[in-house]
Amino acid sequence: MVVNKKDCYLIILTSFISIFSYKFYLNNKKPINKQSKKSSHPKTLNHNEELIKEQLSRNYSFLGESGMQSIRDSFIVVIGLGGVGSWSSLMLSRSGVSNLRLVDFDQVTLSSLNRHATATLKDVGISKVDSVKNFILSVSPWSKVEAINQLWSPGEQGDALLSGNPDYIIDAIDHIPTKVALLKRCKELNLKVISCAGAGAKQDPSRIQIADMSNTFEDPLARSIRRKLKHYGHGIPVVYSTEKPSDVKLLPLPQEEFEKGKVNELSAMDDFRVRLLPVLGPIPAMFGLAASTHILLSLAGRKDYAPLPVKNRPRLYDKVYRDFHKKEGKPNNFGSHEPINLDVHEIGYILDEIYNSKSIIPPHNTLSRPAIVRWDGTKPLSLSNLAAMEYKDSEIHYQNGCDGPSIWGEEANKLFNKKHQEIQKDLLYD
Repeated sequence: MVVNKKDCYLIILTSFISIFSYKFYLNNKKPINKQSKKSSHPKTLNHNEELIKEQLSRNYSFLGESGMQSIRDSFIVVIGLGGVGSWSSLMLSRSGVSNLRLVDFDQVTLSSLNRHATATLKDVGISKVDSVKNFILSVSPWSKVEAINQLWSPGEQGDALLSGNPDYIIDAIDHIPTKVALLKRCKELNLKVISCAGAGAKQDPSRIQIADMSNTFEDPLARSIRRKLKHYGHGIPVVYSTEKPSDVKLLPLPQEEFEKGKVNELSAMDDFRVRLLPVLGPIPAMFGLAASTHILLSLAGRKDYAPLPVKNRPRLYDKVYRDFHKKEGKPNNFGSHEPINLDVHEIGYILDEIYNSKSIIPPHNTLSRPAIVRWDGTKPLSLSNLAAMEYKDSEIHYQNGCDGPSIWGEEANKLFNKKHQEIQKDLLYD
């Protein structure tokens, strides 16, 4: 087919007219359902309430109108935007939370990409909070997202990051002293918080659970936090794993780094770790998704949702506490008449956190009927002067004046001194 010059010009002109007409239509078409009710939720040029509800339709079907209203009106603070916090933030946003404050001091690295929810190769070198914020706004552009590139620390600056009456705070920090300080401050300010324990070196997704901090077991990080929090830990939900510690260890630091000296300078911040646990990418994501699910169901008021209590010890602690009171309250040959300034949670702390429900007396068997005793009758009653043993042994102990070293021998006393030092370290966090 032969096309002459005149026909070519006509085809080009027709194409320009078609493109111009379509653009004019797009720029001047009326919005969908112009008579619809106005919403109190923020809108953007391309998102009115009908479109937002369509995007969240599956959540509305699951949680209902009132539940979703609570979620969309909520304000969540996420502290720590690594493999756990990034997934929590993203899924909260995808589920309707429109007001987020993201706090982290760190930047995206190449090694972040195996587990981070939003980071790409282009994000390497930028702050984690900006990576998450940019991605969230690409999915939910109506959201209000504060990205604060800062380390949370106790004090006025830390309190400012918790301001604004948040409905929930997610603790996704992996630095234990900072984590403990944050959780204590949330309890002092009466703020709802959910903590995420250690996802590093874990491989079994079926072991991930949510429980009260006081009921966790097996997870070394949860145990360390629980011990340092003591009575502050009650009422704090935590995502953790009951998987027994595996053979996965800290990644070795090259010998040349030790030879250079000043190893601490390798960390991003003072007192932050320079050797890392290997991480299987999906596991921290699951921790983060569990935390966001807990928050969504709690905000929506789902009455059929309750995390499983995996270790129910309150009755046992009460019994051990009563037995301890009876022995300390009776006249005895070391003449103690001082008040007993210990509560039932501290008895549980000594029994489970310090002695792991095992006797101080060799061969340190697991206790069948546990008891707590004053170890040294010549010293005041205090948290660091307590020991765990079988009830029948506790009767012998009190009958002989609570002289632990002479009654039970040097091995038992060495163990007591070791436990005493552990308690003293924990008391530094009070």
